[in-house]
Amino acid sequence: MTCEMALLSRHTLNGLFRDRSGVIVTGSLKMFLQLHPKRRCHFLIDIDTQNDFLLPNGRACVRNQAEVLANIRRVMSWARCEKVPVISIAEVYPNNNGCSEISYCLDGTEGQKKLPCTLLSHRVSYPADNKNALPADILLAYKQVILHKRCIDPFDEPRIERLLSEVQADEFVLIGAGTEDAVRATAMGLLQRGKKVRIIVDALGSHNNKEAKLALRKMKAKGAKLIMTRDVAG
Repeated sequence: MTCEMALLSRHTLNGLFRDRSGVIVTGSLKMFLQLHPKRRCHFLIDIDTQNDFLLPNGRACVRNQAEVLANIRRVMSWARCEKVPVISIAEVYPNNNGCSEISYCLDGTEGQKKLPCTLLSHRVSYPADNKNALPADILLAYKQVILHKRCIDPFDEPRIERLLSEVQADEFVLIGAGTEDAVRATAMGLLQRGKKVRIIVDALGSHNNKEAKLALRKMKAKGAKLIMTRDVAG
């Protein structure tokens, strides 16, 4: 399903905004492209789908790697076929010549790279640099936006916080790793900002099964809908 969308922005185009047809007009309102009233728009949020988390030889591989990886592939295929826009979040930590306290997802290593199946052909990537600048038309110009973070909670990174807070969509669909930390933090942050969230449970990796189940209960209690891969990808 096609999604024509732009970021809300108070400081672009000198106070101009677009009307429902996409034509730029003057005014003081935020700028965004209106969707067709009968068209639903979903965003897929792809969280930490990286080699170190989801490959058997990864430095922090999840316990349910095989099942999760197969379902992540299915969900990404669904996103490609249905033209669902993808916002990808990836952990990356300074390498420091092997002296880093964190041993996984180190900058420049194979483990830090995203799984090939999670990469769309027309994409753009931004580093974790304490900046929040983003082009107003980024979600029109690219099918996938990849944002790096140096922490577990993506809302601690200014650029990710801005994008996830300002983008408008009917629903955000979440997959990735790990259920008990980064996925939980992403879902909770979206829910706190009034977003509708669906979580594909069997496309989530976790390191601790007990903590993952507790995290899912908490996300559901806050309003997230828990679904399975077959519910979206057949």
